Amino acid sequence: MIDGPFAETKELIAGYWLWQVQSMDEAIEWVKRCPNPMVSDSEIEIRPFFEPADFGEAFTPELQDEENRLRKQIDGQMR
Repeated sequence: MIDGPFAETKELIAGYWLWQVQSMDEAIEWVKRCPNPMVSDSEIEIRPFFEPADFGEAFTPELQDEENRLRKQIDGQMR
């Protein structure tokens, strides 16, 4: 028996949550409340989620136009 072309089960993401919090400390407090479905210790990875406004002036109108173009292209491929 072989694993095949897919990642091993231990490498898969089981699910995710999106929380709108004010700080990483607040996110950590939420993680502490999460149930652990494993018999032993498990890991929860915290990653920030960025919105266009988070980039300020660096997110120029040209970059916004490019993002919109790519979103439309991807949306068209998904249908």
